[in-house]
Amino acid sequence: MADAFVAVLRIDLHFPHAGSLKAKRSELAAVKAGLHQRFGASVAEVAHQDTWQRTTLLASVCAGSEGRAGDHADSIGRWLDGRSDAGAHIQRRVASWLDMEGLG
Repeated sequence: MADAFVAVLRIDLHFPHAGSLKAKRSELAAVKAGLHQRFGASVAEVAHQDTWQRTTLLASVCAGSEGRAGDHADSIGRWLDGRSDAGAHIQRRVASWLDMEGLG
Protein backbone atom coordinates (compact mmCIF):
# COMPACT_ATOMS: atom_id res chain seq x y z
CA MET A 1 0.00 0.00 0.00
CA ALA A 2 1.28 3.47 -0.88
CA ASP A 3 1.75 5.81 2.05
CA ALA A 4 -0.29 8.97 2.50
CA PHE A 5 0.78 12.13 4.28
CA VAL A 6 -0.91 14.92 6.20
CA ALA A 7 0.46 18.33 7.08
CA VAL A 8 -1.09 19.81 10.21
CA LEU A 9 -0.53 23.51 10.90
CA ARG A 10 -1.15 25.40 14.13
CA ILE A 11 -1.64 29.00 13.05
CA ASP A 12 -1.61 31.97 15.43
CA LEU A 13 -3.05 35.12 13.85
CA HIS A 14 -3.38 38.68 15.10
CA PHE A 15 -6.02 41.07 13.78
CA PRO A 16 -4.77 44.46 15.02
CA HIS A 17 -7.60 46.46 13.43
CA ALA A 18 -10.44 44.36 14.81
CA GLY A 19 -12.29 46.45 17.37
CA SER A 20 -14.92 43.84 18.17
CA LEU A 21 -15.62 40.13 17.96
CA LYS A 22 -17.83 40.82 14.94
CA ALA A 23 -14.92 42.50 13.12
CA LYS A 24 -12.54 39.67 14.01
CA ARG A 25 -15.01 37.03 12.88
CA SER A 26 -15.46 38.80 9.55
CA GLU A 27 -11.70 38.79 8.92
CA LEU A 28 -11.42 35.22 10.20
CA ALA A 29 -14.18 34.00 7.90
CA ALA A 30 -12.25 35.37 4.91
CA VAL A 31 -9.05 33.62 6.04
CA LYS A 32 -10.79 30.29 6.60
CA ALA A 33 -12.59 30.50 3.24
CA GLY A 34 -9.32 31.34 1.48
CA LEU A 35 -7.51 28.41 3.08
CA HIS A 36 -10.27 26.06 2.03
CA GLN A 37 -10.77 27.42 -1.49
CA ARG A 38 -7.11 27.98 -2.42
CA PHE A 39 -5.51 24.99 -0.72
CA GLY A 40 -8.31 22.55 0.04
CA ALA A 41 -7.43 22.83 3.72
CA SER A 42 -9.70 21.75 6.52
CA VAL A 43 -9.69 24.53 9.12
CA ALA A 44 -10.97 24.93 12.68
CA GLU A 45 -10.59 27.73 15.21
CA VAL A 46 -9.19 26.02 18.30
CA ALA A 47 -8.40 28.88 20.72
CA HIS A 48 -9.17 32.52 21.50
CA GLN A 49 -12.72 32.33 20.16
CA ASP A 50 -13.83 35.16 22.48
CA THR A 51 -10.76 37.38 22.01
CA TRP A 52 -11.10 40.38 19.68
CA GLN A 53 -7.71 40.44 18.02
CA ARG A 54 -6.27 36.93 18.32
CA THR A 55 -7.07 33.48 17.08
CA THR A 56 -5.46 30.09 16.80
CA LEU A 57 -6.42 27.84 13.91
CA LEU A 58 -5.64 24.24 13.12
CA ALA A 59 -5.45 23.46 9.41
CA SER A 60 -4.66 20.26 7.57
CA VAL A 61 -3.87 19.24 4.00
CA CYS A 62 -3.25 15.78 2.58
CA ALA A 63 -0.85 14.59 -0.11
CA GLY A 64 0.64 11.46 -1.59
CA SER A 65 4.21 12.33 -0.61
CA GLU A 66 5.95 13.98 2.31
CA GLY A 67 7.50 16.60 0.04
CA ARG A 68 4.16 17.54 -1.49
CA ALA A 69 2.54 17.85 1.96
CA GLY A 70 5.41 20.13 3.02
CA ASP A 71 5.04 22.19 -0.16
CA HIS A 72 1.33 22.70 0.59
CA ALA A 73 2.20 23.81 4.14
CA ASP A 74 4.84 26.24 2.80
CA SER A 75 2.32 27.73 0.34
CA ILE A 76 -0.21 28.22 3.12
CA GLY A 77 2.42 29.99 5.24
CA ARG A 78 3.39 32.35 2.43
CA TRP A 79 -0.26 33.15 1.69
CA LEU A 80 -1.01 33.88 5.35
CA ASP A 81 2.09 36.05 5.77
CA GLY A 82 1.08 38.05 2.70
CA ARG A 83 -2.40 38.73 4.09
CA SER A 84 -1.39 40.32 7.37
CA ASP A 85 0.83 43.18 8.51
CA ALA A 86 1.45 41.21 11.69
CA GLY A 87 2.17 38.00 9.78
CA ALA A 88 1.31 34.58 11.04
CA HIS A 89 3.09 32.36 13.52
CA ILE A 90 2.90 28.82 12.18
CA GLN A 91 3.99 25.52 13.64
CA ARG A 92 3.68 22.49 11.41
CA ARG A 93 3.98 18.76 11.51
CA VAL A 94 4.00 16.37 8.58
CA ALA A 95 3.14 12.75 9.31
CA SER A 96 2.53 9.66 7.27
CA TRP A 97 -0.26 7.19 7.73
CA LEU A 98 2.33 4.72 8.99
CA ASP A 99 3.61 7.30 11.50
CA MET A 100 0.10 7.71 12.86
CA GLU A 101 -0.28 3.94 13.17
CA GLY A 102 3.00 3.82 15.06
CA LEU A 103 4.70 1.83 12.31
CA GLY A 104 6.76 4.62 10.70
